Amino acid sequence: MNENLKRLTDAGVSIWLDDISRERLRSGNLAALIRDKNVTGVTSNPTIFASALSKGDAYDAQLRDLAARGVTVEEAVRAITTFDIRWAADVLRPVFDATRGVDGRVSIEVDPRLARKTEATIAEARALWWLVDRPNVHIKIPATVEGLPAITQAISEGISVNVTLIFSLERYRQVLDAWLSGLEKAKANGLNLATIESVASFFVSRVDTEIDKRLDKIGTPEAAELKGKAAVANARLAYAAYEEVMNSPRWQTLRAAGAHPQRPLWASTGVKNPDYPDTLYVEQLVTAGIVNTMPEKTLDSSADHGRISGDTIRPFYQHAWDVMASLKQAGIDYDDVVRALEEEGVEKFETSWTELLETVDGELRKA
Repeated sequence: MNENLKRLTDAGVSIWLDDISRERLRSGNLAALIRDKNVTGVTSNPTIFASALSKGDAYDAQLRDLAARGVTVEEAVRAITTFDIRWAADVLRPVFDATRGVDGRVSIEVDPRLARKTEATIAEARALWWLVDRPNVHIKIPATVEGLPAITQAISEGISVNVTLIFSLERYRQVLDAWLSGLEKAKANGLNLATIESVASFFVSRVDTEIDKRLDKIGTPEAAELKGKAAVANARLAYAAYEEVMNSPRWQTLRAAGAHPQRPLWASTGVKNPDYPDTLYVEQLVTAGIVNTMPEKTLDSSADHGRISGDTIRPFYQHAWDVMASLKQAGIDYDDVVRALEEEGVEKFETSWTELLETVDGELRKA
């Protein structure tokens, strides 16, 4: 295994790949990343699938079959995406078995057009859980207000969930509460809590992108000094909130009943600003019991020159609070930032889903 990535794993970080494609699967690339770079999970989203469908010929045979059957575009998209997810889940099954179900996970997202519809999200989560039919799948549900009760319901039915699009500390606490409520209901229903896994995808780089833009508009020297600091501080404080829950009597009761923690997952860890180190959101967010899902470029950079030097979260809580206080003093409205990021996140995934539908529609017509 790569030495830099081994140090990251030894520090307690699970390395997941934020990408999937049919070509990556059929070429054996995913298996190679598991072997050589200690990748232990995969996440996907509508943007990733839209990109995969637009390249190469890996999907041509399935598209011809789907066209011959005369299926709808929506049915074709689900057939294509769940095929890839099942395949990836099978490739990762040895990791799943070796870690007793903690890692070896593959995530697939509910239709993002349902992000503001609770009942439809629950129905879609059930359908995907049934359709993929692998114990190591995660169903991704967005952390919108409407998504919170869907998270609780899905977990209460034994569905493993990856909660996505978390930007704010307040919303993250609500996600933790929704997860605990789901476990409590699952326990009351007599389910085996040890089989229910969940992660909470807390987005990182997009926070810096939005806040840096606002700091540039403020234009003061004090504002300039704060650029590139908000995302790490925000994520560190999210982990502090997680620790509070892990120390609560409510969680201890569920843990005694066999439940596993809902691990924090750092998402959107590709660095957008070329002025920042390209491993920033890996090196500065290391502690035991978390997941970092990386684009392949970030994974390669971390393998090449990542510097892992122990816990870079828990010793820095006060510094994180100081950064947030300074941002407020500089004129940054945190609540407005995270609201804008959530709305933008949902909109981007809806746009990507529409692009995916249009791509598949065009391919079906050609086939």
